[in-house]
Amino acid sequence: ALLARDGPLHITPLRNGPLRLCGNLELTSGTGRTIAKLGTPNSDEVRLCRCGRSKRKPFCDGSHVAAGFAADGA
Repeated sequence: ALLARDGPLHITPLRNGPLRLCGNLELTSGTGRTIAKLGTPNSDEVRLCRCGRSKRKPFCDGSHVAAGFAADGA
């Protein structure tokens, strides 16, 4: 379970890469299956694909590098 509900969530687009999410988050599929939980003792960060080429969607697998993905970010 999450340590706290309704806590802060920070989303940072990384330059030429994924979205970095830190904070409290419970990511679920359309069918209600839990995919990831942030804000637990074992997890406080996840990176989500934004190039569309990841083989592990919604998570980043580094495919943006080979694809030459370019986007603004931190």
